[in-house]
Amino acid sequence: MSTGRLMTRWSIWSARSTRGALSGSVPKTRWSVISLLAGAAGLSLAGLLVAASASAQTGPQSANAGQAAGTQSSAQPKRSSKASRYRPDRFAGRARTYYKVVWGVDSLGVKWAESGEVIRFSYRVLDADKAKVLNDKKNEPSLIDPQAGVKLVVPSMENVGQLRQTAPPEDGKSYWVVFSNKGRLVKRGDHVSVVIGTFHADGLVVD
Repeated sequence: MSTGRLMTRWSIWSARSTRGALSGSVPKTRWSVISLLAGAAGLSLAGLLVAASASAQTGPQSANAGQAAGTQSSAQPKRSSKASRYRPDRFAGRARTYYKVVWGVDSLGVKWAESGEVIRFSYRVLDADKAKVLNDKKNEPSLIDPQAGVKLVVPSMENVGQLRQTAPPEDGKSYWVVFSNKGRLVKRGDHVSVVIGTFHADGLVVD
């Protein structure tokens, strides 16, 4: 066999060997690429699972915190916008002690009655002996209103007499005296004085 033919066969064999080598390397390269893609996909999937788990744990905590805040805010008492109707005792302290010790009475009150046509003065007897001056028929009661500049008296009615109680006082019982307020000159809120003989009650507020 000539040298030319040998060289030709060697070239053909080398070319076939190179093609075979190249064709054999392709599957390896493809497998490497597939492995890389699979690894990346696995890492991405793992990252998504971790993020989802963290979100699931944070969600209930946030909800619980919101519920706790709502409970605390609802537990706070609401302030009432309405004005208080509390009225202090007008005869507390020294005044109450004075009327009790000197005149034997307490619970003094002056009220606007019959649409303002009359003013009713009432009191409770604690010591009948000291309070007898208030029920004495000889003592003419009067109600003085310096603000209105008037002095009210007890009206008299036929077959009835003066509108006041004059029976001997008894301990623990309440009594009243009615004053005529013709023209409604005495108003609610006025400060008045009641005089019955030697008894004087000053600074009474008309309710």
